[in-house]
Amino acid sequence: MVFPRPAWETFRDKVAALPMSASGWKRIFLGNAMDVEIDGASRFLVSPELRAAAGLSKEVMLLGMGSHFELWDAQRYAAHEAEVMAQAMPDALQDFTF
Repeated sequence: MVFPRPAWETFRDKVAALPMSASGWKRIFLGNAMDVEIDGASRFLVSPELRAAAGLSKEVMLLGMGSHFELWDAQRYAAHEAEVMAQAMPDALQDFTF
């Protein structure tokens, strides 16, 4: 996940408030968070540790998710999307209109 600073601070506070039973997930989300700088070409460098943890290869997809972005390995995302599309649409979306 990639957050703009204000959205990160909201997410961070929610994660930090989780009970001790979620301490493993708190470590994953908070302990692995890193600030990044955006260069003049609007790029940012993902550390080797985070690339490995996310399974990122050369081709990636950046998906806008409202308050944050998701960064996916392109092949892994294609497989994930195919899996989701093979499932029935959730009830919450049955009456959704555009």
